[in-house]
Amino acid sequence: MSQAEREIEALMALHPKGFDLSLGRITRLLERLGDPQLRLPPVIHIAGTNGKGSTGAFCRAILEAHGHTAHVHTSPHLVNWHERYRLGAEGGGRLVADEVLADAVRRVAEANRGETITVFEILTAVMFVLFSEHPADAAIIEVGLGGRFDATNVIEHPAVSIIMSISLDHQAYLGDRVELIAAEKGGIIKRGVPVVIGQQPEETARDVLVSIAERLGCPLHVYGQDYFAHEENGRLAYQDDEELADLPLPRLAGRHQQSNAAAAIRALKAAGFQLEEAAIGQALLSVSWPGRLERLPQGRLHQSDLDGVEIWIDGGHNPGAGQAIAEAMANLEERDPRPLFLITGMINTKDPVGYFEAFSGIARHVFTVPVPGSDAGVDPEFLADTADEAGLTAESAPSVKAAIAAITGNWNRLERPPRILVGGSLYLLGHVLAENGTPPV
Repeated sequence: MSQAEREIEALMALHPKGFDLSLGRITRLLERLGDPQLRLPPVIHIAGTNGKGSTGAFCRAILEAHGHTAHVHTSPHLVNWHERYRLGAEGGGRLVADEVLADAVRRVAEANRGETITVFEILTAVMFVLFSEHPADAAIIEVGLGGRFDATNVIEHPAVSIIMSISLDHQAYLGDRVELIAAEKGGIIKRGVPVVIGQQPEETARDVLVSIAERLGCPLHVYGQDYFAHEENGRLAYQDDEELADLPLPRLAGRHQQSNAAAAIRALKAAGFQLEEAAIGQALLSVSWPGRLERLPQGRLHQSDLDGVEIWIDGGHNPGAGQAIAEAMANLEERDPRPLFLITGMINTKDPVGYFEAFSGIARHVFTVPVPGSDAGVDPEFLADTADEAGLTAESAPSVKAAIAAITGNWNRLERPPRILVGGSLYLLGHVLAENGTPPV
């Protein structure tokens, strides 16, 4: 265990897990630290149910392709806590060094003086400290949960606020209707600050966000109204009120990444960055976002008997994400037909039936597995029953490795080598990447 991990584990033993949505504790702590959130480079603040991380990855890639440096804050991490803090640097950012992170965690914990607070709030304060003490041209900050009372929402004057796709998730905290969730996510919108609204599957969510932005006098850019993106002849056509750009398709798989890339382009322009078409194209071809609809990197889980087998991973875990991932798998099927198998683990705050329903008629069979190291994981037997309820055939397996073996052990009876999608939980993917020996860098 690294030095920073020991410091954070000690905090987790001392403070409650989970979320307690309020800004009072984080505000008090930041005041004791000298209000580092007031000393940041221009902030790109991103909320939404799905697409936050991908849009942040596009923002980072585009900025770096233009020679800018960018800090990036994301959560949760997949394998190591350090993934939450990428510090901008010439030639591309780097995950925070262990000794730097450990020092920042210690200083923030000391400033808190043992008072009641959540670990997420402390780690958010750590982000503000790190980003204020290291120079960069921009800070891309992803909201942790919701928006209005998320610990990142002490940012008073971001350069731009982005609200990505909104669907049902975290209903216990945010409400059980998309318009209620949209109101919470829209809480990051600040008076007069440009707002970019990503593609919304629900008109009610979009209408709520537009209403908030208009009430606060914000320059507003709405996907499908003020900016657009679509595939044309194997290229990405992007258009807004200023330009029409002919770009390569994004490196990130799935049609939903086209609108995510468009939101990033529009947001950076709204934030005042001057962009060039050639550099944007370079960024779309180089962008990376681990654990989101990507081929499992070569590693320890790739055995000789997996020759010809495709293993994909994606951490999407709610109905909206399921629909986007299922569409991407269907597109792969059109180009290269293979039997699709799911290996799925989830935690108990999700909607497994809604997730599985997206794969009805697409997936051949589902193996449900435990989420290692999580006391909130759904029992695999119960999860298999929910997959059955959604119209799929399913059975439980003790691990991802065992499920892969069960699929590949019978693949000689299949018409083609299988395509396997491991997903349903970012925590599960973190375990898979660690076991594979390929953590994010």
